[in-house]
Amino acid sequence: AQEADMSLLDYQEFVYGAGLLNEDDPVAQWQAEAARQQKFIDWLAGKDKIVIKGGNVDLQMSIKGRSFKQAAGKENFPDGEIYTSPVEDSANGWVEFNYPAVTMGRAVEDVRLEFEDGRVVKATAGKNEEFLLTMLDIDPGARYLGELGLGTNYSIQRFTRDILYDEKIGGTFHLAVGNSYPETGGVNQSSIHWDFICDAKTETEIHVDGELFYRNGHFQI
Repeated sequence: AQEADMSLLDYQEFVYGAGLLNEDDPVAQWQAEAARQQKFIDWLAGKDKIVIKGGNVDLQMSIKGRSFKQAAGKENFPDGEIYTSPVEDSANGWVEFNYPAVTMGRAVEDVRLEFEDGRVVKATAGKNEEFLLTMLDIDPGARYLGELGLGTNYSIQRFTRDILYDEKIGGTFHLAVGNSYPETGGVNQSSIHWDFICDAKTETEIHVDGELFYRNGHFQI
């Protein structure tokens, strides 16, 4: 609660809300969320090129041969995301993250990453930039993407400094540098897996193979 800058009572209510525990039938709600996520995953199957454009991002990457997985309360709780590991040498463009990236007790703020052929070639931050660069140089795989995820939990709408909640914020996408998920087809290896979260609720679109998939925080299919 202190990390999230909330009172204990407010944080308690936040946690219950994030887990859909205030619903009349939370189990049914999570089953419905799993079915909703699966619809998106089925649509993405066999696709190739993802283009994300907005005020904070102009980035493209490939998911060819990769699969998306869902997170709907069976392994982590609370939950709410779909995610994959992009093709390792495919990311090109830039992204500016408008949420702090917290790891190992350190918060890096106003992060901008620029990619060429999958690799972070330039990284800046408004706070703790030296720490950011140190982490990106920790091993060869740390400068490549290990994950692209889309938050689907619209009951989470505030930043808490706890990645278990923050990466699930409905209307955001997140990218992780470092280790990828073999179950999605990822092969990048690193000693880190560090998530960076970007708000996508305004002036942001995601096109997949030329079709509009996501606009201003909501799925369009």
